[in-house]
Amino acid sequence: ENKNMAFDLPELPYGRDGLVPHISEDTLNFHHGKHHNAYVTNLNKLIDGSDHENASLEEIIDAAAADPSKAGLFNNAAQVWNHTFYWHSMKPGGGGKPTGKIADLIDRDFGSYDAFATQFKAAGGGQFGSGWAWLVLKDGKLAITKTPNAETPVTEAGVTPLLTMDVWEHAYYLDYQNSRPNYMASFLDNLVNWDFANQNLADAS
Repeated sequence: ENKNMAFDLPELPYGRDGLVPHISEDTLNFHHGKHHNAYVTNLNKLIDGSDHENASLEEIIDAAAADPSKAGLFNNAAQVWNHTFYWHSMKPGGGGKPTGKIADLIDRDFGSYDAFATQFKAAGGGQFGSGWAWLVLKDGKLAITKTPNAETPVTEAGVTPLLTMDVWEHAYYLDYQNSRPNYMASFLDNLVNWDFANQNLADAS
C-alpha cells in the first residue's frame, strides 16, 4: 500500500500548553494543529502517485528546489521540515545564554552572546513579510541567515541548520499581535532550546 509512505504530522516534543505563557496553547492549536497539518496534507496529495511517493522529505525538498515547476511541492515539503525543526528549537523552560560547545562557538564567531542575540533578532526583524531566522554551521563557522516564505538552508550545500525561529505572523500574532520584536526577545529569553543546537552541532561533526 503506497498510503503507508504518506507523511504524518510530527508530534510536538511537548504538550500544546508546554510553552505557556510565552506561546499559548491557542497558538500551538492553530500553528501545529492547523498550519503544519495543512502542509502535511497538501504534501501527501502532491506526492500521491508521483515519482516522489517513496522519497524522504529531504529528497523531495532537494528535487523540488531544483525545478521551478515544482514550487508548490517545494513550499509544502519545506514547510513540513521547517516547522518540525522549529518545534524542536524551543523547549519548556528554555531560553537564556547557551552552554556547551555552541556557547564557545557563539563567543568565537560573534564575539559574545549579546552580539549574537542582536544579529539574530536583526535577521528575524529584517525578514520582510513571512520567513525564518536561522543559526547555521557553514564551513566550520556559525552564521546567521534568514529565508523568505518556505525557503530553507537544507537546500544549501555545506550548510547545517542548528536552530530556527519562525517569523511568519501566525507564529506570534495571537500572543504578541504585530510585535515581532517582543516575540523574538521572548524566543531567546524563554524558549530557545540550546540542547537541540548542541545536538545538531554534534551530529554535524
